[in-house]
Amino acid sequence: MNTDLYFVIPGKLSTMTGGYEYDRQLIAGLLGMGIRVHHVELSDSFPVPDSVAMAEAAAMMAAIPDGAVVLADGLAWGTMDTIAQTEHQRLRIIALCHHPLAFETGLSSAQQAALFSSEKKSLDLSTAIVVTSQATADLLVKAYDIPPAKLTVALPGTQQQRFAACQGDPPVLLTVATLTQRKAHDVLIDALSRITHLPWTARFVGGQQFDPAWATHLHKITDALGLGERISFLGSVTDLTPEYTNADLFVLPSRFEGYGMVFAEALSFGLPIVAARTGAVPDVVPESAGVLVNADDATALAFALHQLLSDKHRYQQLRLGAQTAAAKLPSWQDTANMMTKLLMTLSTRP
Repeated sequence: MNTDLYFVIPGKLSTMTGGYEYDRQLIAGLLGMGIRVHHVELSDSFPVPDSVAMAEAAAMMAAIPDGAVVLADGLAWGTMDTIAQTEHQRLRIIALCHHPLAFETGLSSAQQAALFSSEKKSLDLSTAIVVTSQATADLLVKAYDIPPAKLTVALPGTQQQRFAACQGDPPVLLTVATLTQRKAHDVLIDALSRITHLPWTARFVGGQQFDPAWATHLHKITDALGLGERISFLGSVTDLTPEYTNADLFVLPSRFEGYGMVFAEALSFGLPIVAARTGAVPDVVPESAGVLVNADDATALAFALHQLLSDKHRYQQLRLGAQTAAAKLPSWQDTANMMTKLLMTLSTRP
């Protein structure tokens, strides 16, 4: 396929989050299919840009040739409604929505309302919208009144991995998520404080720079509960393979997930999962591979962890379920194929 795509992304593409990993893998897949991808790097201040960052973004969008196909990462695009108003007739803009900004945890009602307003305008003015799960597609239809025909679901891919041995002594509980309120580390810490009579260690992998005050709060409550020697905060980790390989159980009680790539990654290593029943998580984690509890329910989370740490038969059942689920996960080539199909459609439009 011989076409050009301008991929508008805020911040450094190397940033260690699931959303940026999706962007990196998508670019690699599209390049491999002969698509010329032009990376347009916006300020890392998005989704809370100042006037300078917004002016720079407007100039970068204005510099893109007339009629070009643009893929705009929703982390920025959801706040670029004024730019969308200016550019939507000149450019063919695809919005990439990992998860709606207005559904981020920790927002005030005023912040949520402002984000919802700008995000809806930006989405409405987009030529097409790509989402990373059917759950997010359904949410956009229901909450944002987006026509289903405008949506394309391009699930994140997962690479095949060698299954973890799951022989930790004590068992290793792995969490991979940025230290932000939406990821609910506070609920997990609370739950872990209730099962200190069982043997376990926990490893929290994830950047602390996205919400430093919240990260500090998590460290404080960990120490206050006497868990400092059992919970390790590792920060961002470039190569997660050793973490997954040496883990026995993956746990992350996120308050919302647009997809949850780390759940698919955990399954690819054959790890049983304990998580919250929210967003797209039930679509990624089958009942045969994990236990899902209600969001913000530390009691239920503690009970689920207790069960898997003390019932070897139940644990092995879910471990086998995770290994079976791993074989059904989509690949990154599947993701690139879905995007390419959409690009072909838009490129042939007058």
